[in-house]
This record gives sequence, structure tokens and C-alpha cells, in this order.
Amino acid sequence: MSAITLSERAVLEAAASAPMLPQVEQWAAVNSGSRNLAGLKQIGNLLADAFSVLPGALTMVEPAPVDSVTAEGQVLPVAHGQHLHLTVRPDAPVQLLLTGHMDTVFGENDGFQAMRWVKPGVLNGPGVADMKGGIAIMLAGLNAFEGSEWAPQMGYEVVINSDEEVGSGSSAALIARAARGKVAALTYEPALPDGTLAGARAGSGNFSLVIFGRSAHAGRNPEDGRNAVLAAADIALRLKAASGVTPNGQGFSCNPAKIDGGGPNNVVPDHAVLRVNFRPRTPADELAASTLLDHVIADVAAEHEVLIHRHGGFGRPPKPMDQKAQRLFGLVKQCGADLGIAVDWRDTGGVCDGNNIAACGVPVVDTMGARGGDIHSADEYLLTESLAERAQLSALTLMRLARSAGRGVERI
Repeated sequence: MSAITLSERAVLEAAASAPMLPQVEQWAAVNSGSRNLAGLKQIGNLLADAFSVLPGALTMVEPAPVDSVTAEGQVLPVAHGQHLHLTVRPDAPVQLLLTGHMDTVFGENDGFQAMRWVKPGVLNGPGVADMKGGIAIMLAGLNAFEGSEWAPQMGYEVVINSDEEVGSGSSAALIARAARGKVAALTYEPALPDGTLAGARAGSGNFSLVIFGRSAHAGRNPEDGRNAVLAAADIALRLKAASGVTPNGQGFSCNPAKIDGGGPNNVVPDHAVLRVNFRPRTPADELAASTLLDHVIADVAAEHEVLIHRHGGFGRPPKPMDQKAQRLFGLVKQCGADLGIAVDWRDTGGVCDGNNIAACGVPVVDTMGARGGDIHSADEYLLTESLAERAQLSALTLMRLARSAGRGVERI
């Protein structure tokens, strides 16, 4: 810690001593699956109480309207929970965005609801790493930073949304507004068990293709029918076969995930819904995937004589490692080195709100959270020693960013 000053050291000690583990245990005991509105309200209230220790204006923001396609092909609104939004010192010379999510992938009827100690220092439980541990780290870092001499130099906004695990449709506009004018952003998704961060990320697009065919008797007059399930399968096969490297980009993957539709074996099915996900690596790949989808829809509609409606879009743009991102990662890496923590990163096909923040032109490190693993499964675990470690990394990063006041954004 030779590069750390005495005043920084006091802040770091405060960050490490925050009650993060009890907070994680309290928050993870509340089921906050993305569709569990009661659970999201409960965890939202707990987080609002916890973040009220920070100065500034805290509000719970109503979700923006979001539609979804049912298995029957109907487009209906989907209810979401509120989002926590905190604004601190909006007139300070340096402005930062910090984000996290309170929802998990584990619904209220999921079998994975309880925490247990796998062994000392390894806590298994729903959302302990992704990302209630990250939220506790964010709060500890911010609260400690508020006691530093650099706090008056930096303002920040905090957004903790309730729908990240389902694409952030009801919070995307809130995040985009909060990103305006920010010099940098930190998002508290979990790091890998060894502390490796996510660098560049692929984008993601989710689509529901509603196919309208014509029913007929499967034995008496099948030729009069137009098989919607068959058309959906044809689309899926064509999209999968055409995915890969694009002429002007790095490529995209395609995952046809589900087909809803059909009925009795003796009836030609007249409706189907195909769910498909694309992962483009560059903006050029996103355009190529969208163009491919349009062409395949048109070709299949003509050949099968069906009507096809396309719903959805690319909700997560690709996140490249541009020069601004490299400077921010370099700052975090240096903070880690000063703390004796090895910080490295690698590209990933996973997506998060960091994709959307980067698309606003704001550099972001989006894995500032706890070290852990097996997320999105019943084996999810948190390495509890990483709570203090990552809280100190956050606090030092915040202080170093605040010191950038007057030196210009390009120096960060």
C-alpha cells in the first residue's frame, strides 16, 4: 500500500468495516425474483433504508411500461417493480454513475430460497453474489467515500433497478438519463472467483416472432392448412445456420430458444411463437443480425404462406473496450495494485446494464461487485472475504476519480 496516503487509509478502513455480510444475509433472505412484485417492494424498502445513510435525494421510481408476447401471440403489458434512484451533489465538478440490480433470476416458487455455508467463507444462496453482495459493496464504498476529503469534489447518481435480469426494459430510460454528463460509471455485477473483471461485452437482442397460419384436418385436408409450427422451425434452422462471422464485424451467435404453439395431433397448427436471442459482438454485427432476421422472416412467410409479426429488439448494445474504457480499467487496476489486489479482465458474451451505459458514451467497469461463482444456478456462492476487499477497491477508485476534478475527463 505504498501509494496510499494516510487520509485514504482511514477511508479504506471504514469501507472494510461496514456490516456487509449481515446486509447480504438480510437481503438474500427476501425473494426478489424479477416477477415477484411483493418481494421487490420488500427489498426495495430495505435498500432505501440502507442507502438513506448517504446524503442527497432518494426516490423510488415507477417502472416504464413494457410489453411482452404471450404463448398465444398476444402482446400484453408486464408489471415491474420500482427502481431506487439516489442523486448526490449534482453540481459537483466530477459526476459519476453507480448501478446495481435488486432482482434475481430465482422466482418466488423456485426451489432455491435458502442460504447455507458451504464451508467457512463460502456462502451459498440466491442472489448472494448476483448481486446483493455487490449492492452491499457499493454502499460500503460510497459511505466510506463520504468521509473523505475528496467527497465535495464529486457528485453521483445511484440506480438500483428491479428488472436487470429480464433485460431492464422498464429501467433503460432511467439509466440513460442518469448516465448523462457522467465522467465514468461503476456497476456491481460479480467478478469471477479469482477477481477477473468483464472487459468488452457482446450485445444481446431478444425477439418473439408470432406466426399466423391456417388450421386444417391433419388427415382429411392437410394441404389446405398452413403449419405455423413448421414455419417457426424453418425460421429457427435458417437463423442458426446463418449465424457466425459477418463481413464487417466479429460475428454474432443465434439461439432459437423456444417454440410455443400447436395443439391436437390431428389439427394443422395455425399459430406459433418463436423466441430467439442474438449476441452480436459489434454494432456492425447487430445490424447484420437484424437484416438477416428481416430477410428470413420475409422468405419463410412467402414460402409457407403465413403471416409473421416481429416483436422485440436489441436491448443490450455491444460494449467495446475503447480508449475511455481502457483508461478507466487502468485506474481500477492501479487502485487494485496499491491495495495488493490483482485486477485483470477479459471479454465475455454475457450482458448487463454496463452495455447500455457504454452505449451512452460513458466508460464503465461493470464487475465491481463481489467475487463468487455459479450464478443463475442453485450452486451460486459468495466468497465473503471479497466483501471487504472489493469495498476498499471501490472506495479507493471513488477517491481517485474525485481527484480528477480540474484535470479534465481525458486524464481519468
